[in-house]
Amino acid sequence: MMMEKMRAKSNGLKRVVAGVAALVMIGGLAACGNAGSDSGDASANADGTIEVVASINQWGSVARDLGGDKVDVKSIMTATNVEAHDYEPTSSDIAAFSKAQVAVINGADYDSWASKAADSTKATVVDAAETAGKKDGDNPHVWFSHDVREKTADAITAAYVKALPDQKEYFEQQHEAWEEKEQAVEDKIDAAKATTEGVPYAASESVAWYLADDLGMTDATTDGYKNASANESEPSPADIKAFVDALESGSIKTFVLNTQEEDSTTKQLIAAAKKGSVPTVELTEQMPKEYDDLTDWMGALVDDFAAAVK
Repeated sequence: MMMEKMRAKSNGLKRVVAGVAALVMIGGLAACGNAGSDSGDASANADGTIEVVASINQWGSVARDLGGDKVDVKSIMTATNVEAHDYEPTSSDIAAFSKAQVAVINGADYDSWASKAADSTKATVVDAAETAGKKDGDNPHVWFSHDVREKTADAITAAYVKALPDQKEYFEQQHEAWEEKEQAVEDKIDAAKATTEGVPYAASESVAWYLADDLGMTDATTDGYKNASANESEPSPADIKAFVDALESGSIKTFVLNTQEEDSTTKQLIAAAKKGSVPTVELTEQMPKEYDDLTDWMGALVDDFAAAVK
């Protein structure tokens, strides 16, 4: 299936929204970290750690980095061969949400199953999409966005400070260490822009749209194909032909392929990209096993985009 699946999710979710651009005063964040949430109090386990559950491993890695040895993080989705939109949680997945003091979900209807699971718990919920004002209907692949990563990290830290206020200084240090890694990604993006700015690319799916936008690239995916994907419909033969022709003509300089969602149509696009000598950047939605950290994965993808453009 090639299209993003935008389905309505349940209302009344508990939220944690960080309304700051950077974490300056952890104490202040702790006071407002649960704004807009009707969830119960988050508190630590008897051993002094916080039980955390994340719907996908991307956000699980951020939660782990920010919490250090003060958190026990479980990521539900960790495989690149599973469709996150349609994932059916197991009883153990639901149990993980029920036991958690902090739950990190992606939001924007990407993981509605996780939103529903968290809704019936007392966990403090961090909705990554919502921290940056993204909502249902928006591109849900928000972990590719530098802005969303920053704001989600702020919200997670606020939730941790709420659960363990006496560890505020520790969580501040963890946050600063994470910020250094995220800044390294941002530095790579800034350096890559020398070659990627304004470069037209096309994608089999809009998975990496936020990253390409951060790189200043121009989405040149043909309108019919793009609109079909946005409307959850199969592209027509004419839509596919227009995309194939654009790739073969060489007007598109980079082809972005989501290898997690390949079918007969993407095979045609791959062949067309090869015929047009268009470099291909391959990626997945879920973080691959070779990466243990979201920032490392994003840094590697920035390198891939820069290399493709060169």
